[in-house]
Amino acid sequence: MLATLPRSDTVARLRIAGAITLAVLPVAMALANRSSPVVVGLGALLFLAAGLIEDRRGTMRFVLNPLATPIGLAALAFIGWALASIAWSPFAGLSWRSIGEFLPTLVAAYLLARLAPGNMPAFAPRLAAWSIALAGLYVVAALATDLPLHRAMGSRVALFVLNRPVLTILPIAGPLVFLLYRRGYRIAALLVLAISAAAILRSISGAAAMGLAAGAAMGLIAFLVPRRVSLGIAGFALALSFILAPVEGDLLNRAMPEAMHERLVQSSSRARVAIARSFGAAVALDPWRGAGFGTSARFIETPVAARIEPDLRPMLAVGHPHNIFLQIWAELGIVGAGLAAAILMMMLALIARLPRGESVVALGLVGSCTAVAFVEHGAWQGWWIAALGAAIAWAREAGKAPRQF
Repeated sequence: MLATLPRSDTVARLRIAGAITLAVLPVAMALANRSSPVVVGLGALLFLAAGLIEDRRGTMRFVLNPLATPIGLAALAFIGWALASIAWSPFAGLSWRSIGEFLPTLVAAYLLARLAPGNMPAFAPRLAAWSIALAGLYVVAALATDLPLHRAMGSRVALFVLNRPVLTILPIAGPLVFLLYRRGYRIAALLVLAISAAAILRSISGAAAMGLAAGAAMGLIAFLVPRRVSLGIAGFALALSFILAPVEGDLLNRAMPEAMHERLVQSSSRARVAIARSFGAAVALDPWRGAGFGTSARFIETPVAARIEPDLRPMLAVGHPHNIFLQIWAELGIVGAGLAAAILMMMLALIARLPRGESVVALGLVGSCTAVAFVEHGAWQGWWIAALGAAIAWAREAGKAPRQF
């Protein structure tokens, strides 16, 4: 059918379909908590197809030019190092499966964040507001009634199945609230903010609650203090996250009193400290190249694990370090950690050039995602990367004029 339409109509319809796909992501995740890579992938393909039909050469330049910038080259170097690490991974099949989830989702998230802003119809933010509100209300209702819809569908019935939906809502909510407010939909912005916060705080996801608090705090700091100060705080926090990751477990083991562990018993703080100590010990024994991309799931079987003290070894079997910064160190060594840190520092340099309102939102997003990264369940998970791509797309849309199709 699209082939029979005039080119301009085809392009408009593809972009409308892409915007709708992006907007419904929170609802899709609430109903199927692994769906975001598919949703973001489909949205990216629709926007890419529209761009190629409208102006193939211009679209390809628009997509590829950022890859020749310093941050783009650093990102390509990081991907290259991750691929190279498969050569020394003791579990090449596992590494390829991990890269097979990570890399296509990363490409889709990049395409969506690059091509969707400025090419969405005016109704897209309002549709996204309905979507995030429905998803948030569903999370609250489902948790209050013991997941009746999941039972009816024969899905897994456990409260943590709603952690991924709220962790998808978390990064999207801030940029979407800002976009709605800027477009004049202030009541909708307040409702999205209230419902998103209620869903996050009602859930059992400590990571989402931490992210909400950290994002709000970083956004408030960025709003109140001079930009160079807020950027300095963000840069300092990110630098420390990488520098201290290998010794985090030892530091926490010395610093956290028993009374604090008792108060944090539901967060499994003792286990998290033990896990951090174990993976930190692995980094100390192999700091240069790491064990190989995606090996955390079977880290207990890696050669470096056999060299760790016996009392630290069992916690390597948990499947991941519960800290994305530490996971990068353990799997990709100092080269991977250095490249990742450089990418984040260059990201802050780009944020420094944004208009004030957009930079406040961007720093709030940095704060929330950094907090989640401290306790997250894996650096390469497609659903999280897809959520970040969607959040960046909405954040960049806030700086564009709405399209009229």
